[in-house]
Amino acid sequence: MLNLRSPIVVHALIAITSFLVLSSVLFFLLYNTYELKNQHYYLAEKKSIEEEYGRNVRDDKLFPGGAHIIESYVIPHMLELEQQYHTNPKGFNELRQRLMDSIFAALKKANSVDSILEQASQKYQLRRDLSYALTFQVLNVNFRNSEKGITLFNIREQNPLIKSVPLMQDGALVGGTLQERNKQNQITNLTVSSGGDYTYTIVYSLHVDTANRKVAILRLMLPNLLLSLFSILAVVTIYFITFRNWQKQKKLSEMKSDFINSITHEFHTPLSAIFVANKSLRNERIIANQQNIPALTDVIQRQAERLKHLIGQVLNITTLGQIPLNAKPHSLHALLEEIMLDYRLKVAGSNIHLTFIKEATRDAAMVDQFWFTTLMLNMLDNGVKYNTQSEKLLTVKTTSDKKYCYISIADNGIGMNKETRERVFEKFYRSIKNNNQQIKGLGLGLYYAKQAADAHQWKINVQSTPGEGSMFIITIPL
Repeated sequence: MLNLRSPIVVHALIAITSFLVLSSVLFFLLYNTYELKNQHYYLAEKKSIEEEYGRNVRDDKLFPGGAHIIESYVIPHMLELEQQYHTNPKGFNELRQRLMDSIFAALKKANSVDSILEQASQKYQLRRDLSYALTFQVLNVNFRNSEKGITLFNIREQNPLIKSVPLMQDGALVGGTLQERNKQNQITNLTVSSGGDYTYTIVYSLHVDTANRKVAILRLMLPNLLLSLFSILAVVTIYFITFRNWQKQKKLSEMKSDFINSITHEFHTPLSAIFVANKSLRNERIIANQQNIPALTDVIQRQAERLKHLIGQVLNITTLGQIPLNAKPHSLHALLEEIMLDYRLKVAGSNIHLTFIKEATRDAAMVDQFWFTTLMLNMLDNGVKYNTQSEKLLTVKTTSDKKYCYISIADNGIGMNKETRERVFEKFYRSIKNNNQQIKGLGLGLYYAKQAADAHQWKINVQSTPGEGSMFIITIPL
C-alpha cells in the first residue's frame, strides 16, 4: 500500500500538484492568447477580399452570373410552382427539390469565386494559401398578392432529392472546400430580396480562410509555446535536481543513523562475552583450575578480534550497502562449536538452555567466518529476546543431504503470526510487545542475519506459530 506519510510520497504529491497547477495556468494563458490571435487573425486580408467580392457581385448574386442562373430556373417555373402549391402539396415538394437540385448543379458548374480570390490576391498581394466555401441557405418565392415567402429551399428542412451538392449544417455547398466555417472567417452573409409578385429572396454566405487556420495561428504562437515549454522544463529540472540532492542528504543521514544503530546492536554480543570472561578470570574458584584460563583468554582474544573486525565491516555495510565476503572452506560443525561455547559463556547462570545436535554427515562449505558468526548470534539472541518462558530453550541442529547442509535454530518463545513472518527480516521492523512493554532492540538482528545469508547466497526460511515458538532453517550449499 502507498504510505501517504512517507516524505518521498509527500514530496511527490506536492510536485505533481504544483506541476498540474502550473500547467493549468500556462494552458489558460496560451488558450486566451490563441483566442485573441484567432479573433484578429486575417483581419486586413478579410477586408480586402470583402471589398473585391462586393465589387464583383454588387448587382448580382453569389458570383457574377449567379442571379441569371437562378432566375432562368425559377421564373419559368413560377406558375407551375404556384399551381402545385395550391393543389398538390406533395407534388410541390418534389418539384421544388428537383428545381433546386438543377439550380445548385448549374451554380456549382458556373462558380467563379476562385477567379475573384485570384484577382484579390494579385491586387492586394495576398500570399497565403486561401480556401473558401460558398454556401446557399434559403430561397423563397413570392406568388400573387399576399402569398409571399413560400420556401423552395431551406437548409433546416429535409431535402432528400437534392444530390448535386453537399448539404451541410450551415447550407448547401455550391463552391469551395473550406471545412471550418465560423464568424472569424466569414466574408459576407447576404439576404437579397425584391418586392412584388413572382419574385424571390435568397440567403447565402461566403467564408474565406487559410487552408489550415489553426496551424497558422499556432505558428504565430510558436515563441509563446516554446517559452512555456522551456519554463515547465526548467521548473521540472530544478525540482528534480533539488529532490535528488535532498535524497542524497537523506541517504547520508540514514547511513549515519544506521552506522550508530549497527554499532549499538552488533557490539553488544562480543562486549558481553568479554565482560563475562574477564569476570570469570577474576573468580579465584574458577582460575584455581588452570585448564579454565586458556579457554577464557581464547574467548577474550576471539571476541576482541571480532570487535576489531566489526568496526570495518559495519562501516562497509552502511556505506556500501552490501556485505563484502571473505569466504573460505570451513567445517560448519567446528564453527558452530566455537559459537556455542562463546554463547554459553555469555548466558551462564541464566535460565537459558542451549542444545547443539549434530546430525549432518557432511558439513564442509564456503563460509565467511565473521558473517556466519554474526548470523548465528543474531538468531540465538532473537530466540532469547522474544521468549517469556521461565526456561528458555534454544536448539541448534544440523542435517544434510547430497547437496545441502541445513542448520535449524528452534526456540520455545512467543512465536509469530503471518504478518510478522512475512516482515521479520525487514530493517527496523518491530511489532511484538511483551507484557505491554516494548522489547528492547533496534529491529536489526534478523535484518543482518538475512543480509549475511544473502551475501553467501544461502536461504533462510521461518516456521512459527503464535505461542508455540519459532524455527529458522538455513539452507547452505555444500
